[in-house]
Amino acid sequence: MPELNTGDIAEFNSRVIAEFRANGGRVDSDGFGTNLVLIRSLGARSGVERVTPVVSLRNGHSRLVVAGAGGSPTNPAWYYNLLAHPDITIETPEGNEQVTAEELHGDEYDAAWRFFAALSQDLAHLQQQAAPRRIPIFRLVRRSAHEND
Repeated sequence: MPELNTGDIAEFNSRVIAEFRANGGRVDSDGFGTNLVLIRSLGARSGVERVTPVVSLRNGHSRLVVAGAGGSPTNPAWYYNLLAHPDITIETPEGNEQVTAEELHGDEYDAAWRFFAALSQDLAHLQQQAAPRRIPIFRLVRRSAHEND
């Protein structure tokens, strides 16, 4: 995958977001299908709302997202946004959801990694590119479900 500069990433994200919204959550131009969500997070420092398309997989009553950043050696900005402001809104093919983002560690991380890797051969390649950075994984839990725990 060629390295993208900030302008290229912004243009790519804008195009994917427009296609997602125009097609009810389906993005075929890059082969994502319905495996994307749009994360609406607040900037960690700026407090400005940001919208970022990310690959998402359902896992029980929650969703998993990987902060792959295309194999970059640094975490994407939205990773820090979720750490600073974990209560977010996601746009899904089914509509908007209020969720809390929880970064996974230990056994939960390992299980989530295996879950993603079983569905995508690209994940191992991204991790090789990102090394020595360990690609983070978040669980997105609906706030109503999370509050009842």
